[in-house]
Amino acid sequence: MSSELKFGDFSVSIFGESHGAGIGAVINGLPSGIPIDMDKILDFMARRAPKKDGMSTRRSEKDTPEILSGFYNGKTTGTPLAAVIRNTDTRSQDYGNISVSARPGHADYTGFMRYNGANDPRGGGHFSGRLTAPLVFAGAVCGQILETVGIDCCAHILAIDGVYDDRFDELEISPELMKKIKSAEMPLINEGRSADMKAHVLAAAEKLDSVGGIIECAVTGLPAGIGSPMFDGIENRISQAVFGIPAVKAIAFGAGFGFAEMRGSQANDAMYMDGGKVRTKTNNNAGICGGISDGMPVIFTVAVKPTPSIAKPQKTVDFIKGEDTELVIKGRHDACIVPRAVPVIEAAANIAVLSLMLDNGHLINSHDNDGEQ
Repeated sequence: MSSELKFGDFSVSIFGESHGAGIGAVINGLPSGIPIDMDKILDFMARRAPKKDGMSTRRSEKDTPEILSGFYNGKTTGTPLAAVIRNTDTRSQDYGNISVSARPGHADYTGFMRYNGANDPRGGGHFSGRLTAPLVFAGAVCGQILETVGIDCCAHILAIDGVYDDRFDELEISPELMKKIKSAEMPLINEGRSADMKAHVLAAAEKLDSVGGIIECAVTGLPAGIGSPMFDGIENRISQAVFGIPAVKAIAFGAGFGFAEMRGSQANDAMYMDGGKVRTKTNNNAGICGGISDGMPVIFTVAVKPTPSIAKPQKTVDFIKGEDTELVIKGRHDACIVPRAVPVIEAAANIAVLSLMLDNGHLINSHDNDGEQ
């Protein structure tokens, strides 16, 4: 079973199941000759790994991608880039009861119905958050390619269980701030909010429960004129990629639902010339109008629901017998997946933005030996 995100000649396919032999990604349509630093790929992927802080799953996977094709002498070849990540720490016995009793908030019942009972239920199978590991690999590759043209994506925790971080400056986001966030254990702008957030997560875990939150992501360096109107704009591409992440239930760009409470005079972003460059005095529209970039930072927020796997007894159904029942979920699960989801959101944004750049001809098909265009 695989899932594919396809935009023109560019596509990313994710394959595998949570407790199968391995999971992986295939990227089609990459430019050839671009250097890829595998150490940076591993650093990116390590940001998604469980932390020993009481908030994360105790499942421990090395998540080392094994490149199968499309990469030679440190550069992309232009052919499909394929990688597999072996699963080495599975405990399938923890999932014996979910093959007939649906976990509330999971895809156990819907997956059973969609695939006529042939789906792999262990650990959620193909519906598991485990599948975000190859997504992060693909996004890390795309992010390095975007760096060659000065584009950077960065996300941070905006809120956990009602405890809020500061927001990005909508007009100017420094590379130094983005670098600091990406290197932090808790990806926050205001590090002083970390202890309060962790306390909320641990309090929920003590009660055998979980919490959700909000992630804010910014894309800087995107030139004006990237994207398309109607059904294939920037919002469309990013949303499609982001909704491939389990537990994401909402996305908003710029002022988002706040537009509903504004007057036009407040919502419109006044424009001005700044040294020959068009800029806006506000950025309510998230650097996007008509599905096309205006040169300002593209900023969006994502709602992540509480981890559905909780240890509290829950009411559910035995969908084989057609009976009501009660379920206690076993296994190793995060009390809050928001911190680990931050690099996954970045990865999805990288994939979507790279597809847009390729569409608009802003990345040529080959690079010289120095990796420069």
